[in-house]
Amino acid sequence: MFEDRFMDAGYQPEDTAEQSLRPRTLRDYIGQSAVKNSLSIYIQAALSRRDALDHILLYGPPGLGKTTLANIVASEMGSNIRITSGPAIERPGDLLSIITNLNQGDVLFIDEIHRLSRTAEEVLYSAMEDFAVDIVTGKGPMANSIHMTVPKFTLIGATTRAGQLSAPLRDRFGILFRLEMYKPEELAQIVRRSASILGVEAEDGGILEIARRSRGTPRIANRMLKRVRDYAQVRGGGVISLEIAREAIAMQGVDELGLDKTDRTMLTTMMDKFGGGPVGLDTLAATTGEDAITIEDVYEPYLMQLGFLMRTPRGRICTPAAWTHMGRCQPGAASENQLKMEL
Repeated sequence: MFEDRFMDAGYQPEDTAEQSLRPRTLRDYIGQSAVKNSLSIYIQAALSRRDALDHILLYGPPGLGKTTLANIVASEMGSNIRITSGPAIERPGDLLSIITNLNQGDVLFIDEIHRLSRTAEEVLYSAMEDFAVDIVTGKGPMANSIHMTVPKFTLIGATTRAGQLSAPLRDRFGILFRLEMYKPEELAQIVRRSASILGVEAEDGGILEIARRSRGTPRIANRMLKRVRDYAQVRGGGVISLEIAREAIAMQGVDELGLDKTDRTMLTTMMDKFGGGPVGLDTLAATTGEDAITIEDVYEPYLMQLGFLMRTPRGRICTPAAWTHMGRCQPGAASENQLKMEL
C-alpha cells in the first residue's frame, strides 16, 4: 500500500498546527464567494429573529474548509460548537448524550456524517425536525419511552460523499452548500495570509508557485508552505522566493502540476502494464497494491480534473494529455504521425 502522502488532501497529524491559520470570521475566509454571500444573509436573518440557524450540509472534496466554515458559523452566531464525527458515534446513546447536553442556539458539527450508523442516524430525524428525542429506559416489559424536548440547535454536517447520505437525512438539511476547488489566485491569498501569521517572508513569485502546485486545496497549500518555510530557513536565508519554492517542492517529489510519486505511479502502471487502458478498477487496485475505494476517492479525482484520466464503461483510460505529461509516446500515436507525414 502507498505511504502517507504529502499531497493527500485528507487530514494528517502534522496539520494540527493548522488550527492557528484558520480564519475566525466570514470576512477573513477566502474563496467560496457564493457560499460566503449566502451564509452571511442566512446568519444575519437568524440573528435578527433571535433564532437558531437552519441545519447546514457542507459537501465536497477534503481539505476545502468545511470544518473552518462550521467554526465560523458558530462564531458569527455567538454560539458554542460541539465537534464530533460519524465514525466516533458508535451507538445511538452516544448521539443522545451529545444532543441532550446542547444549549439553545448551539452548533453541532458532525464530520464524515455519511459514516453515521443507521440507528444513530434515526435519532437525528426527530432531533433535527421536531427538536425532541425519545429515550428508552429499562429492558423488556419494564422498558419505558421518555419523550424529551431539546433546545433548538443547528446541525452542520460535512461529507466528502454526499451520495452516500440517505434521502431522509439529506432532506432534513435546509441549507446545502457544495465547496469547490480553489483557483490559484485564491490559494495565493491564503498562502500570503498564512505566511504572515507564521512570520515568514515570502515573495509573490514563491507564494504563487506554492498556490499553483497545491491542487486547489487550502490544506495542501498550508502544509506545503510549512515545508517550503523549513527549506527557506536552511537554504534561502529565510525568504521564500520563486527559486526556493521550486527547489523545496521538487524535493517533496511534486512536479509543476502538483502530481506526486503516487499519481505518477498510477499513470505509469496503466501505461506500462495495460497500454494506457482501459483497465478495471479492481485490476488496477490489485496491480498497485492499493484499496479500490482509496483509488476512486483519493487518487483519481485530481487526475480526472487535469484531464489525465477518464472513466469509461470498460474501465480507466489514460488520455493523450497524460502521455504527453509523462514524456511518453502513446501506442498507435507514432504510426498515426508517420502516416500523416507520408500523406
